[in-house]
Amino acid sequence: MDAFAPTLGLAALFLLTVAGMEGFAYVMHRWVMHGPGWFLHASHHRARAGFWEANDLYFVIFALPSILLLLGGVQWGWGAWATVVGAGIAAYGAIYLGFHDIIVHRRVNHRYVARSPYMKRIVQAHRLHHIVETKAGNVSFGFLIAPRPEALKAQLAAMPDKRLRAPAASAAAQD
Repeated sequence: MDAFAPTLGLAALFLLTVAGMEGFAYVMHRWVMHGPGWFLHASHHRARAGFWEANDLYFVIFALPSILLLLGGVQWGWGAWATVVGAGIAAYGAIYLGFHDIIVHRRVNHRYVARSPYMKRIVQAHRLHHIVETKAGNVSFGFLIAPRPEALKAQLAAMPDKRLRAPAASAAAQD
């Protein structure tokens, strides 16, 4: 049993890192991306005119600590903890990429339809976040944990100074 203790500890550290990244992502999204980092993030609240947008630089910026920790743990002798934390950050990045860029924003064509209550909730919460085009007046800054859509709609309705995105034209109307 003692031989498994270090492995279990590292597995716990990995899971804590992945979970902790949701809190980090919330803080960065709420107070950096919708604050002084809006100059990059604004592109994400407008219609994309191609595959890439300025906001994609955040993916690179947030990958740097993961890369540094992985290198430190694997190549520079920092210890297994660094490798595990770097891997946890990378795992959250992969989850974020799959949920945010692929499922919600459909940057890759797919046929996935959210059917579980959890997936419906986080997809709808993120779409409600994007209904506001300005850096202020938004709701739901998390990615994997989100308030109920009814609560978010009430928050949006109570905010007097917001710039809502115009509804998208339906596919039938575009033909």
